[in-house]
Order: sequence, then structure tokens, then C-alpha cells
Amino acid sequence: MYIVAAVSTPSHPHPSEPHVGSVSSKLNWLRAGVLGANDGIVSTAGIVVGVAAATVARAPVLTAGSAGLVAGAVSMALGEYVSVSTQRDTEKALLRKERHELRDDPGAELDELAALYEAKGLSAATARTVAEELTDHNPLLAHAEVELRINPEELTNPWQAASSSALSFAIGALLPLVAILTPPAAWRIPITAAAVLAALVITGAVSAGVGGAPKGRAVLRNVVGGGLALSITYAIGHLVGTAIA
Repeated sequence: MYIVAAVSTPSHPHPSEPHVGSVSSKLNWLRAGVLGANDGIVSTAGIVVGVAAATVARAPVLTAGSAGLVAGAVSMALGEYVSVSTQRDTEKALLRKERHELRDDPGAELDELAALYEAKGLSAATARTVAEELTDHNPLLAHAEVELRINPEELTNPWQAASSSALSFAIGALLPLVAILTPPAAWRIPITAAAVLAALVITGAVSAGVGGAPKGRAVLRNVVGGGLALSITYAIGHLVGTAIA
């Protein structure tokens, strides 16, 4: 992809085909947000349905659902922060090593870059020309993209990842919490189940659309998984409630 851009990309690319690294990054963030909301929907729905199956009192359902929302959002944020921080530290270490190699032995690095392009299918002469032109433009960027698969200008941000994960989880968790608390006691579980399954259809379709995957399979997996989670938590809640009573 980078070879073609360096050799034959026109100066004014088609506006509907933005070959920019940030586009892929934005799609990844969108997909992560949808999956975070999906987790919030399923996990919180499981909690409130399980409690509602054990008692008709509203207060325990509200308490358990609120605790699940907060705990889940904090857990998502913390996990994402640690994961992305580790990834960012690794990327920065690799870039430091590459800078040192470019400074200490630029000739060998140029030969390595040309060899990488030649391994992709270019002739030796063309690969050398591409490597030289990219090195003249930005040697670190050229090596980082081809050798390390890293864009130095778009390193992952752990704070952004943590906040977006927490927010998406909380937004998803609000749906079952509101659905279980709004209707009368007799209708709480059916309405919540219907709202959750409808939301899972939407998140499944959106996540598949973002990734370019078939929507039918994604929606089916989402709905079956969510329905199974609700069934299990309802059964456990009902059994526990019966045993306590």
C-alpha cells in the first residue's frame, strides 16, 4: 500500500478514498466504543435481570444496577489504560531504537528499507529509488511504517482510550437500568429483555458495518449471546430468590 502511494499516487486522490492512517485509527476507536457499549448493555442487563428475578423491590435492583454500571465503567477504563499504556511504551521504545540505528548507521538502514520493499515485490532498482526518496522525506516515518507497522505521529493515547471505554460502557449500561426501573414489576423483565435484544441488534449491525463484516452473523451472535446471558442470570436470580424466600 505504501509502495503504490510513493510511486504512483496522484497529487489529488479521490475524496471518497481517504488513504490516511488517521482513518483507520478513527474506525478502530469507533469499533472499540461500540463494543464497550455492548459490554455495558449485556453485563448490566444480566445484573438487574438476576436481581429482579429474585425480588420485586425496586431499591435492590437500582442499587445493584448502579453498582454494576460504576464498577464496569471503572474496570473498563483501568483495563484499557493499562493495556494502551503498555502498547504506547513498547511503540516508543521501538521508535527510540530505530532513531539510534538511523543515526549510527544510516547506510545500513537504507539498505534494509530497500530490501523490505524488494521483498514486497518491487524490482531492486525501484525498491532502491523508493527507499531513497522516502528516506529523504522522513527516514523515521519510512522505517516505522514499513518495518515496525507504527505511525510515529499517531501513537495511541491511554487517557483517551480509558475515557472513551468508560463512557461507552456507561452509556450502554444505562439502557437496561432505565428499562428495568421504569415499568411496573410484572413487566420489568420482559420489557428489559426486549430493549436489550433490540439494542444488541443495533450494536451488532454497527460493529459489523465498521469492520466491513457480514451484519447478519454479527447480529445473530450478539442476540444469541445476550439472550443466553439474560436467561442464565434470570435462572440464577430466580433460584436464589426462591431459596431465600
